[in-house]
Amino acid sequence: MNVWQNLVGLVVCIVLGWAACTVTAESTTTSNWKPLFDGKALDGWQPVGDGRWVVEDGAICGKTDIAADRYGLLVSDKKYKNLKVRFKFKSVEGNSGFYIRGNVLPPDKAHGLQIEISPRGITGGIYESYGRGWISRPTAELVNKCYKPGHWNEMLITANAGDVVVELNGVKTAELKNDPVQEAGHFILQLHSGHKMHVMFKDIEVLERP
Repeated sequence: MNVWQNLVGLVVCIVLGWAACTVTAESTTTSNWKPLFDGKALDGWQPVGDGRWVVEDGAICGKTDIAADRYGLLVSDKKYKNLKVRFKFKSVEGNSGFYIRGNVLPPDKAHGLQIEISPRGITGGIYESYGRGWISRPTAELVNKCYKPGHWNEMLITANAGDVVVELNGVKTAELKNDPVQEAGHFILQLHSGHKMHVMFKDIEVLERP
């Protein structure tokens, strides 16, 4: 009887220990995510070019009332290289994008890997402006299955050296292997020139990797 009780006690200790380790690991992972927007002000971001970037109802709102001559960009103060970044977005009108490892050349040219955000069926693809153009373009059928028009959508971008993966509402929409664009750069939110624009972003968080 004592042997059985000891065995049961050992199993319980192992299970509880494993659960404690799991909770600790999850807590550590969660705490390592850093918010890049507090829902109140655009601290840590700088506007470039045309368009208006304002905070409305806890979200970053980018607008142009008419088709602007120049791109409207909102650029993070800090640069990032290996990372996970997640955020919510709502695309109301016009073509937008979220750049990783980006850099800006005056007056309004954003270079880097642009993750497309658009009411059309290209959201979640990877495009390089002023460079290779489309690098990884999802099918319209795939995008239409996971994209929610007129609603908040969630995007997760993982970049580790030359490997980049984009997930839209939990579905992988684009992937790069051994991509040459690996230098640290800014996050950049985009308002496309020549379009009337309305796009929103919120809950932007980054998890940096070594």
